[in-house]
Amino acid sequence: NLKIGVVGIPKTIDNDISMVHKTFGFSTAVAKAVDAITSAYVEAKGAPNGIGIVKLMGRHSGFIAANAALASKQVNFVLIPEQDFDLEGQGGFLQVLEERLLRRRSAVIVVAEGAGQKFVESKERDASGNQKLGDIGLFMKDEISKYFKNKKIPINIKYIDPSYIIRSIPANAEDSIFCGFLAQNAVHAAMAGKTGMLVGTWNNVFTNIPIGFAVKERKVLRPEKSYLWRAVLAATGQPNSLKAS
Repeated sequence: NLKIGVVGIPKTIDNDISMVHKTFGFSTAVAKAVDAITSAYVEAKGAPNGIGIVKLMGRHSGFIAANAALASKQVNFVLIPEQDFDLEGQGGFLQVLEERLLRRRSAVIVVAEGAGQKFVESKERDASGNQKLGDIGLFMKDEISKYFKNKKIPINIKYIDPSYIIRSIPANAEDSIFCGFLAQNAVHAAMAGKTGMLVGTWNNVFTNIPIGFAVKERKVLRPEKSYLWRAVLAATGQPNSLKAS
């Protein structure tokens, strides 16, 4: 019964809070992820049948992977938690990757950490009770290696997992300014007597959102409706679906 105001600020680089357009840390994470993708691209182009794989954060939402791919314009496949895919079979990922290599002699793959968990499902839980993720990045590296070895097609794989390098770097200029505005609006809301809410943005307007409303569901990328995902498909050239027929 203390007379205090509780006002939250949405902080997650995954950008997966409902009713919030952008969370702070997201812009910095995308910018740093592009550096990793550029390195993978250079490595892939520098060797015959070069394949660069970059695993990015995104437990349930593929916003970092999608935005980093759009920013770099050097990615050929983006795998996200919101879209299922198959490895084997006609139209599956490995067969489409093979076609890409035969045609262009290189490929860059970005995979969000929560993608393809049906292949690496874990029964373990962390200290907070969340299910631990299997390592889809290393799994994809091993499966790609085995596939092309069986096909007797020599490849050169370079695997990059920037992980906490992305999460731990200082905020860039855009995020620094954004954080300042979030803090100011949070203080104004609390001083106005508001509580049980968080500060966000929508259509470039700072908004006050009840916490219960914001956590009711997770914000995810919806491939069947998303303009962002359609832009990713256009930039990468990957098929609409990587499910085997």
